[in-house]
Amino acid sequence: MTDIVSPRKRSEMMAGIRGKNTKPEMRVRKALFAEGYRYRLHRRDLPGTPDIVFPGRKVAIFVNGCFWHGHLDCNLAKVPSSRTDFWVGKLDHNRQRDKAATEALTTLGWRVLVVWECFIRSCKEQRELARALSSWLDDPTRQDDLRSVVKDIM
Repeated sequence: MTDIVSPRKRSEMMAGIRGKNTKPEMRVRKALFAEGYRYRLHRRDLPGTPDIVFPGRKVAIFVNGCFWHGHLDCNLAKVPSSRTDFWVGKLDHNRQRDKAATEALTTLGWRVLVVWECFIRSCKEQRELARALSSWLDDPTRQDDLRSVVKDIM
């Protein structure tokens, strides 16, 4: 199937996709701020440049879009039907880069949380997202994802 827009228009559209201050990221930041947490943003001195950082707690949070980071078994992470080889390679490279950043941070003694776009969307109310994030942050032994936290607090 061919693209419905011109290559030039597609290029403009792709160039407009942001890497920082995305809607999912802003929603997570607002939830954390409303709970009284203060944090740093986009620390370039840390592996992977985490979206949200709590230096005192040594916690790094990545807010990942399901498509761009190749979220496995997620309906938002469908590979496009055109140029499939390109997209499979690109998304696989993104997953490998994310894994390397997480491993590097863990090696440095940081706790890492990946908040997926689909999870953020599934939280209908901001309070639900805030409670899940707070529960994970306040338990220093937690290494799992937010889905298990939601099961625990609901």
